[in-house]
Amino acid sequence: MSETSGSRRRLIFGALLLVLFMASLDQTIVSTALPTIVGDLGGLQHLSWVVTAYLLASTVVAPLYGKLGDLYGRKRVLQVAIVLFLVGSALCGLSQSMPQLIAFRAVQGLGGGGLIVVTMAVVGDLVAPRDRGRYQGLFGGVFGVATVAGPLLGGFFVDNLSWRWIFYINLPLGAVALAVISVAFRSRQTTERHRIDYLGAVVLAAGLSGIILYTSLGGTTYPWDAPGMIAAIVVGVALLALFPFVESRAADPILPVELFRNETFRTTSAIGFVVGFALFGSVTFVPLYLQVVKGHSPTESGLLMTPMMLGVLMTGIASGLLISRYGRYRPFPIVGTALATVGLYLLSRLGVTTPTRETALYLLVLGLGLGLTMQVLVLAAQNAVDYRLLGVATSGASLARQIGGCIGVSVFGAIFTNRLGHELAQRLPPGVHAPTNGSPAAVQHLPPLIHEAYIAAYAAALHPVFLTAAAVMLGAFGLSWLLRDVPLRETAGSAGLGESVAAPRPAHSAS
Repeated sequence: MSETSGSRRRLIFGALLLVLFMASLDQTIVSTALPTIVGDLGGLQHLSWVVTAYLLASTVVAPLYGKLGDLYGRKRVLQVAIVLFLVGSALCGLSQSMPQLIAFRAVQGLGGGGLIVVTMAVVGDLVAPRDRGRYQGLFGGVFGVATVAGPLLGGFFVDNLSWRWIFYINLPLGAVALAVISVAFRSRQTTERHRIDYLGAVVLAAGLSGIILYTSLGGTTYPWDAPGMIAAIVVGVALLALFPFVESRAADPILPVELFRNETFRTTSAIGFVVGFALFGSVTFVPLYLQVVKGHSPTESGLLMTPMMLGVLMTGIASGLLISRYGRYRPFPIVGTALATVGLYLLSRLGVTTPTRETALYLLVLGLGLGLTMQVLVLAAQNAVDYRLLGVATSGASLARQIGGCIGVSVFGAIFTNRLGHELAQRLPPGVHAPTNGSPAAVQHLPPLIHEAYIAAYAAALHPVFLTAAAVMLGAFGLSWLLRDVPLRETAGSAGLGESVAAPRPAHSAS
């Protein structure tokens, strides 16, 4: 490789890491500022929609970004995603009411849904699967850093500037990434016309919307058995059941049926769904434990999550280097899901008197397991399909994990809420009622006796959450044994940096 090509490659991957960091950061930075946002804009009853609007929009458009990248080239699709994300971020920062913020979060999600999917697909364009592991490891490290940096930056902006800066921070980051992509990436011109599978896109988006709305809002904003919630889940499941039939008749399907005939893709998607269910559904409670039970500030709780990030970073990079050296990936998800299961079980032992060093050790074990699993699944899915399916395989694998996370958050939230109510009824003195969803600040101001009973109940309510998550992750461990070790290809999909993130050639260009 020439020096110029090497410089351009480093520039490209620097931009991709920046895009990935920006997208990952947005998933964690908002939660810290939500109480302050409600205090400023009002609309407490709409609080969940600030998260749901982004989640819904980003999830339903992810498969479309994968397909459009395959058809028209990754460069222009990634540029559109970044611009949409930045426009949405700016509008969110300017919001003057809760309905405005919710609407602009949806705009932001329409762009955010493509950032991670297209970025991971670009790696497939530029790097052969045999060498891709080292880059996937770096990307996994970015996820870990964003997990910790999000709450820290969110707390800093709320305490020292304004909650609006959690959105404004995206603007300079995105502008730099957009400028680098415009200069360093080269598109291959194509005059071929493609037929977009609009019907498939609508059916998939509507089906996913029904399921996400049910799992995100059911049991919190609305009862599970509310007529609207039942209608949402019934319509969602029915449309997803109809989706394969629609795709089988489409000239250029958004998620080709042949993708689901691929054993490796099916296995990685199933593992990703289960991992997302167990991980995102349970780890969201760790900062709450640190703030409510241990009395740490939001910034301190973010710092105490650092061991998990370090674990993800260490094993993510190490596994990538080992995969590139030996050309095998199957052992890593097996070991990773086993470690993650142990880590979640250890977290189920957290209590009021648990020392901070033990909590850090448990988080480190969980992080080590995740670093061996998350990015390896994407690599395996990409390696198992023809290059023309690279984008949809990447988006499909990401979609499975995200749907698992959506459902997991809802299920574990219901487990925790029910258990907390039971524990409070047993531990609080007769006639004393404490809020089941009290904020950390409110909990710290409870009278001493009530405070002790409350945090004991809170810690006890977390035990079944992490135990259930460990059992679910054990299922992922079982599924990981079904993953076949397909030899990693020695060539990348793109012919070189002259065609970086270009529209793919019709032939099996990755073979």
